[in-house]
Amino acid sequence: MHTYHKPLDLVRERSPERPVALVRPDAVAVAARWFQDKFKGDVFYAVKANPSPWAIRALADARIGSFDVASIPEIELVAQHAPGSRMAFMHPVKSRTAISAAYFDHGVRTFALDTHEELDKILDATGGARDLNLMVRLGVATEGASYSLAGKFGVPMEQAPALLMAARRATQDLMGVSFHVGSQCMRPTAYQAAMAQASRALVRAGVFADVVDVGGGFPSVYPGMVPPDLADYMNAIDRGFAEMMVHETTELWCEPGRALVAEASSLLVKVELRKGDALYLNDGSYGSLFDAAHVKWPFPVKAYRGAGAAAHDLEGTLKPFRFYGPTCDSIDHMPGPFWLPESVAEGDLIEIGMLGAYGVAMATRFNGFGEMDSAIVQDAPMASMFGLARRSIPSHRVEEEETRKVVRFSRPKGKAGQKKRRR
Repeated sequence: MHTYHKPLDLVRERSPERPVALVRPDAVAVAARWFQDKFKGDVFYAVKANPSPWAIRALADARIGSFDVASIPEIELVAQHAPGSRMAFMHPVKSRTAISAAYFDHGVRTFALDTHEELDKILDATGGARDLNLMVRLGVATEGASYSLAGKFGVPMEQAPALLMAARRATQDLMGVSFHVGSQCMRPTAYQAAMAQASRALVRAGVFADVVDVGGGFPSVYPGMVPPDLADYMNAIDRGFAEMMVHETTELWCEPGRALVAEASSLLVKVELRKGDALYLNDGSYGSLFDAAHVKWPFPVKAYRGAGAAAHDLEGTLKPFRFYGPTCDSIDHMPGPFWLPESVAEGDLIEIGMLGAYGVAMATRFNGFGEMDSAIVQDAPMASMFGLARRSIPSHRVEEEETRKVVRFSRPKGKAGQKKRRR
């Protein structure tokens, strides 16, 4: 990928016909180091949020050595771009072939489950292995989430004790509990409440957990959705863990996806036509704008006009616009509102920010669209949970101490890969 200081430099060099994913490995590194510094446990990156090779490599470079995977292709991706990393197969429903390949071909030992049938399947597909780390996925309340993930996975609390006891008996290694409070959780106390639910289930089962995995759900910032400070989430988790009935060596895990990569990518698209307040773009809901269409998130935007040396930021009075994607499907619609200069017209380029999570990961090839280019940019993201917005950030090749100055870290990271246990 070619590197530009900022998106306008790319526009001045060429007028792209296809959408361009503008990636910021530096922003990944900053977010990764924040979680390593502030979360008192092991950080597993949820690969589904952005499975791009550059993102996996950037996380590995930032010393994220654990990955939450949901399929064999994700396992193979991590093995290729972050070799030697620890992987946890956290999808609660897996095929026998996938379980067997993960265990025997890739050395995966951690598997999630939420039924007795899945537990039996894991044991059978691994040949009755006793060196498994079994994570029981619990169904917890998700009222604080902008995008609830309740219903599909998670053993109901009244059924949890029997499954916890069965998992405890099935392994000689780690048995743990996991849950997910929902995507883009806007309420830090949701984690503490879920941990209290998990603790009650463990007490009723009469077993101790070796691992408490608080899952993902950590938010990023979008127009109209400004969450509490991430430090509030860490404090709530610390309080919840301190109140749980666990032993002194119980490990604490988390699986951030969005929070690690949301700021690290934006999308440069071209206006193909304007109809009043509707802009027809060369990417849409079947491409990288799934969340803009289906959960109606109004991502931040910026416009550029022209090409070559004359290209410039488009300025002027702002007005709300809605977007349509390039496909022939009328549901390819992003209502916004997206605030852009009122003079925006065909041929202009629009940068849509904060698409590092669930952007390119959701793209399809419907109607023959979906091809895109990629480029590295070194400017700051449009918004940030880590104090990076509207600032320049250093190249990911500069010394780590310089990056620490930008994000105001307060204490150094421990040894890379070192397990953290409750103290």
